[in-house]
Amino acid sequence: MYASARPLLFRLDPERAHGLTLTAMDALHRVGLSSLIATPPQPLPTEAFGLQFPNPVGLAAGLDKNGDHIDALFALGFGFVEIGTITPKPQDGNPKPRMFRLPRHRALINRLGFNNQGVDALVANVSRAKRAGILGINIGKNKDTPNESAADDYLFCMERVYPLADYITVNISSPNTAGLRELQEEQALRRLIGTLRDAQERLAAQHGKRVPLLVKVAPDLSDDDIEAAARVLSDLHVDGVIATNTTISRISVQDDRRADEAGGLSGEPLMNKSTTVLRMMRTRLASEIPLIGVGGILSGADAVKKMAAGASLVQVYSGLVYRGPALIGDCVEAIRRRREAPS
Repeated sequence: MYASARPLLFRLDPERAHGLTLTAMDALHRVGLSSLIATPPQPLPTEAFGLQFPNPVGLAAGLDKNGDHIDALFALGFGFVEIGTITPKPQDGNPKPRMFRLPRHRALINRLGFNNQGVDALVANVSRAKRAGILGINIGKNKDTPNESAADDYLFCMERVYPLADYITVNISSPNTAGLRELQEEQALRRLIGTLRDAQERLAAQHGKRVPLLVKVAPDLSDDDIEAAARVLSDLHVDGVIATNTTISRISVQDDRRADEAGGLSGEPLMNKSTTVLRMMRTRLASEIPLIGVGGILSGADAVKKMAAGASLVQVYSGLVYRGPALIGDCVEAIRRRREAPS
């Protein structure tokens, strides 16, 4: 069905097409017809962060910012779904248009800017969802919160989502909130994540469960930055790392008429860059810290490359725009074949 709908969707503004697709997906799910757009893969149990995932292929944050579509997304066959990025207060994000397709490169540029309805709206949506898999919640700061007060925003969100989340991701790597990526600098990172790790232990005692805390990093870090980030995240014993967010580089798409649009580039051109950061993180992080590989996955072969680079799980997003939900099963089956292959 998606293959038939894609030419029509690609004639619309990307953000409008995004909304229409989610609305249609919800409608089909409500009447039990999700199978028309996706055949969920057979289980491929995978353990990471102390959690048991139905399969190792998840949805990256950004597609469902407010948790409006959780059950319909799980019905597509994801082993886990990450919602957000959410902020304490609602915010509109950046002016439109703010999403752009680069079809020749199978890529997207977005500068959404953490547009969301605020953490309380997300909590209400999650409370109503049935949740057929592992649910991650991605947290950020409001754009008008200065970096020196960023920890307050992250703590505000963390405390509210903690009882509902299976894991929590700290987003300090989006290029679309001014100054956010400065929080990846070594000392700023140590202060922020140290504060959140203390809160994690306090909340674990308060709620009687320990929710894993993950950190999502950018693909544009220098080698020295990667060394420093890995050192801090290992020292602070985070539960996991997601590599990577979108890139501000345009080297691989500089011939495209959209290349000068501000924002984060995702899709196929991000594959090599994000996988390089993933591999470097794997060789520098403490061995007990699992990684989620995300960025540029458009096929099962791409998912396997992420696993070979050190990922325990993978996530997709932009690949869904070009491949549709069939990408999920393609990735699961490719990873299954890799596991079953003679060593």
